[in-house]
Amino acid sequence: MAYVEASGISLSYPLIGASARSLKKALLNIGTAGRIARSASEQVTISALRDVGFTAEDGDRVAIIGGNGAGKSTLLRVLAGIYPPTEGTLRIDGSVVPLLDVSLGIQEESTGRQNIYLRALILGVSRSAVEENVEDIIAFTELGDYIDLPVRTYSSGMKVRLAFAVSTFIRPEILLMDEWIGAGDAKFIEKAEKRVRDMVDETRILFLASHSMPLIESVCNKGLYLAQGEVRYWGDVAGAVSAYLDA
Repeated sequence: MAYVEASGISLSYPLIGASARSLKKALLNIGTAGRIARSASEQVTISALRDVGFTAEDGDRVAIIGGNGAGKSTLLRVLAGIYPPTEGTLRIDGSVVPLLDVSLGIQEESTGRQNIYLRALILGVSRSAVEENVEDIIAFTELGDYIDLPVRTYSSGMKVRLAFAVSTFIRPEILLMDEWIGAGDAKFIEKAEKRVRDMVDETRILFLASHSMPLIESVCNKGLYLAQGEVRYWGDVAGAVSAYLDA
């Protein structure tokens, strides 16, 4: 059974080299509605998340909704363990795989085959697990003999197919996605779409940050609406979408 419980999660970080006296920062503060704090020493601190709380269980498909700068990607990074919260508690039971940047860890001078192992290592996959799946991953990329050439010789579409294939062969209990993954040219997209759908179907809990309301409503059953780092709605996905659109 997979389980995620966030209680009072807040995340603040200093803006290094920023002066609270500058006009630019003053204007930025207007747009962030008080999310910028100033210390006595004039240090500028960004409040990215404030008192975020929710519980997700097996079968939940959670849409994270909000405008640009609402804190969606930041929350995903907290759930992935990339950013430790400055306040609150986070309990996670289950293996977590973040698909936040599928090209992360791809090395231009290494071959496609070598990059499969490198990317899998970043995702926390054992070498033995990669060995069991490497031929299937290679077949999925449709790269043929290019798999043993340096990635710098690849077209942009070939690089995307490689990164996508190795990032989606895993079947985690908890999947984090920042926007729906698209991959490569039109010929590849249909196969990629099915792969992502299968991955989502097999995971126990999904967190998906997206601006596409039709996609969210077709995939998710829960909705977390964020605005300026705070939860404005948590519950059924239709209610979250309605609250967001009304705002």
